[in-house]
Amino acid sequence: MSIANPLEELTLADLRGRTSVKWRLHPPDVLPAFIAEMDVPLAEPVVRAVTDAVRRGDTGYAFGDAYAEALAAFASQRWGWDGLDVGRTLMVADVMTGLTEVVGLVTAPGSRVVVSTPVYPPFFDFMAKTGREVREAPLGEDGRLDLDALGAAFEDAVAGGGPAAYLLCNPQNPAGVAHTRTELAAVAELARSYGVRVVSDEIHAPIVLDGATFTPYLSVDGSDDAFAVLSASKAWNLAGAKAAVVAAGPSAYADLARMPEVVGHGASQLGLIAHTAALREGGGWLDAVLRGLEENRDHLAKELDARLPAVRWVPSEATYLGWLDCRALDLGDDPASVLLERGRVALSGGLPYGTGGAGHARVTFATSRAILSEVVERMAAAVAG
Repeated sequence: MSIANPLEELTLADLRGRTSVKWRLHPPDVLPAFIAEMDVPLAEPVVRAVTDAVRRGDTGYAFGDAYAEALAAFASQRWGWDGLDVGRTLMVADVMTGLTEVVGLVTAPGSRVVVSTPVYPPFFDFMAKTGREVREAPLGEDGRLDLDALGAAFEDAVAGGGPAAYLLCNPQNPAGVAHTRTELAAVAELARSYGVRVVSDEIHAPIVLDGATFTPYLSVDGSDDAFAVLSASKAWNLAGAKAAVVAAGPSAYADLARMPEVVGHGASQLGLIAHTAALREGGGWLDAVLRGLEENRDHLAKELDARLPAVRWVPSEATYLGWLDCRALDLGDDPASVLLERGRVALSGGLPYGTGGAGHARVTFATSRAILSEVVERMAAAVAG
């Protein structure tokens, strides 16, 4: 049975009744499109699982391998990857907690951590909080990994003789790029040659659109000593139901085994139940969302071509994020702030994403086509005004 497009089920009035940061950070006259959150009702299997758990009073502390087992089955079915060994996993509160704790295991205070910019801003904040120094390896103009820049950054990162790590964003946020197996194998070869440990953020892994393929980093040759952190939170809109899984390569499990036990205490029981249900029973709903996102990506491209042709954008292969080059609009280094002030539309400003972010803005296109059209209309009005 075909599932209707979940992105077209809620009205703006429905959405404004929500109390998450997307709908409460700005005044009601602002149309929000700045945060990685989808405007959808939850998948029915998730609603049923969480409702049943609440009725049972099953709201204690999270425990067990159900989430990792569901993730391994999903990886096998969706990505053809049977290498996610449940015995080499750890459930954690969320992806950033997992990334940060793993980096803490394999590096030391003062160590250098490489990131490929522009990239998810909390990478910078969390590394600074733990006393690590970030080194940037800018992406190419096409948003893809620049292996020469990455090699230079790795060389710099290990120059002092200490341990170093690379936070890989796979797929890439905000560029919406699904790294190819060839690209990831080249990353693994570089990391091995420089002795850099790779920690892959794969939170957007299930959200890969037509024409592209997601490649788990741990599935490529040379990734044995690496880690990946995965979650159902983005694909099923469960960011507020905290849970994620750290997976270790065969040579990395000895490090993961040293993780303090308390690190695994942060996941929510309702998060575990919701994510597990999503992975086991939410595939049909996800497929409907992916079809809707593909339509929205194309709709956004048409709307921008018609109303803001000066905006450059490489349509996303993955995620539901559009990385918009607004430099030709002459709105300065932070176009999002101008669009918010003049157009009352909230996009994510590019500056916090690091090198390559100036003059850019990130838009979330996981909404209805009507709202997406209004987002572009407000942007155009702000530029015209």
